[in-house]
Amino acid sequence: MRFEAVLFDCDGVLVDSEPITNGVLRDMLEELGWQLSAEECMRLFIGKAVKDERAVIEANTGQPLTEDWLGRFRERRNVGLVQGVQPIRGAVGAVAIVHERVGGRIACASGADRFKVELQLDKCGLMPYFAGRIFSGHETPRSKPAPDVYLAAAAALGVDPGRCAVVEDTVTGVAAGLAAGATVFGYSPPEAGHDAPRALRAAGALQIFGDMALLPDLLG
Repeated sequence: MRFEAVLFDCDGVLVDSEPITNGVLRDMLEELGWQLSAEECMRLFIGKAVKDERAVIEANTGQPLTEDWLGRFRERRNVGLVQGVQPIRGAVGAVAIVHERVGGRIACASGADRFKVELQLDKCGLMPYFAGRIFSGHETPRSKPAPDVYLAAAAALGVDPGRCAVVEDTVTGVAAGLAAGATVFGYSPPEAGHDAPRALRAAGALQIFGDMALLPDLLG
């Protein structure tokens, strides 16, 4: 493999969580008076941490986004994930192959909070590949699209970011990977919950693919 390490986003790349999380978010925003369709909510918030969208939410609801509200959002989100989150089709097999080919030098670098990431990886049978190599944007100075979480992951693996491949499914994530100096591969299947191929390509992803089983060969 021509890369020394592979860094994976979590939501939408390893786990099919976006419809669940965004469904909870849409319902709770409607309770605050902001009515959005499922598609509109996806378009506005996919790939972004809810806490970082405070200004947008407050502007459209006319209410302050409190820590109490964020806590209740996470609680309802977690219940939904425990009940229904599944791995992305082909992700477990692809991760197993990549893990072996790079001698275990893989990491999960997510913009989500650590509890959510670890819950999802555990539920989807991916924790054995990522235990001890999970990085949360909530624990870095800046969240995606800043490169901080990817830089932290590369540093922990002892690999120059320029020798890392990043796997992302949103424009926000592609920007973060590129800002870190990595080569980004854009995952964009036809299902909802991912940015479109054209958007990922325009953001700078080197290659776009729609089947996670293809990833090991794409990485070379």
